[in-house]
Amino acid sequence: MKSYPYPLLKPPSFAWDRSAAPAEPKVNEWIETLEVAHADQTDWSAVDATILGIPLSRSSISASAASENPDAMRRAWKYFTTYNLDHDVDLSEMRVVDLGDVRQHVTDIARCHQNIREAMQAMRTHHPQVLPVMMGGDHSITAMLIKGYKDAHPHDRVGILQLDTHFDLRDLADNGPSNGTPVRNLIESGTVKGEDVHNIGLHGFFNARSLKTYADEVGVCYTTLREARKQGVAQTVKEALESLSQRVDAIYLTVDMDVLDSSYGPGVPASTPGGMSSDELFEAVHVAGLCYKVKAMDMVCLDPFKDRGEATVKTAVHVMLSFLTGYKQRLK
Repeated sequence: MKSYPYPLLKPPSFAWDRSAAPAEPKVNEWIETLEVAHADQTDWSAVDATILGIPLSRSSISASAASENPDAMRRAWKYFTTYNLDHDVDLSEMRVVDLGDVRQHVTDIARCHQNIREAMQAMRTHHPQVLPVMMGGDHSITAMLIKGYKDAHPHDRVGILQLDTHFDLRDLADNGPSNGTPVRNLIESGTVKGEDVHNIGLHGFFNARSLKTYADEVGVCYTTLREARKQGVAQTVKEALESLSQRVDAIYLTVDMDVLDSSYGPGVPASTPGGMSSDELFEAVHVAGLCYKVKAMDMVCLDPFKDRGEATVKTAVHVMLSFLTGYKQRLK
């Protein structure tokens, strides 16, 4: 893939056969795979969203094979139809293209991160009207994706809606650009303002006091899951988006799958008891999909090798489709 949209993209390791797609397709029969030979001839004005895999997990604090998640999610597409009964929405009316994966270096994490940043910049430059959806990979990729977004839109003020059990504000001096530091990386690099981050899902005994202190010092907004449940997770997300929308030009949604309770996310390396249920997460991302200022989203920190019966992988696909359902509804 020499010219578009970025030379270090590579095709996925496999592509589903779409030659006999039925009138009511499964997701694997609906999402197109970018044809390398005809990439330059693609009419991007007719594309609603792109899918991009980012198979990086060497930068994870916990031992993780999250690098295997993009293909695991692709293989799980066969379990889902494009019709969402809950909202009477058929996603097949949208055009979604799988761009493949960002090429990763075997040992050089900094090179991997630079590739990720450049891939996002290229997507936003080449077809800024198309919604990018990323399948991670560990959470370190989020910092690079948002930096790439800012490279393409330097005058945009970018906010973050973070669904996560953790602050991800660990000290870069101790942890480097890992999956424990992406939000701090973005704040300290000046890419985003602390006040433009809203984390929903924090709970229990999984964040050090010093991280809360830092969050308060830099103005990070956060709502614990306990507090969110008092008014409803979906309503909490709606209010966070309304608040962010008053200050920023674009909102980036990042979904760390460790926001799920461990019983709902057995394939998450840092899973914890007391997290969200899957239906709470589906509602949360659907609300985010409805918001006009949400311009990109990712799903991170899912290790399919630790999963049970593809339960967490299927949940991640449902998260993606629930978000796209909201996006489809906003396009009407």
